[in-house]
Amino acid sequence: MRAKREFRDRDDVSVSVLDALVERGEEGMTVFELRSHVDAGIDEIEPALTELKDDDLIEVDRSGGQTLLKPDPRVVPEDPEDDEPSLFDALRDKLPF
Repeated sequence: MRAKREFRDRDDVSVSVLDALVERGEEGMTVFELRSHVDAGIDEIEPALTELKDDDLIEVDRSGGQTLLKPDPRVVPEDPEDDEPSLFDALRDKLPF
């Protein structure tokens, strides 16, 4: 599952982080799990997490003995069809901008 379209106007790493967190949903992910799902180094993931947190698009849950990152509920599509990329999204992903 992918994050809602209105939250995809970001750099590739931020979008990949959001998508990975949306896929995991309420379960959340540790930074190490996230790193294994995002094709970027920790030096790229860390600023993306900071930006997403500053924009209130992710939540940090420190309960349960570990830190879990979760998507803000407004980022998660309610309708699975919202998950499908539009023609514009597909072209943007293919073309180097």
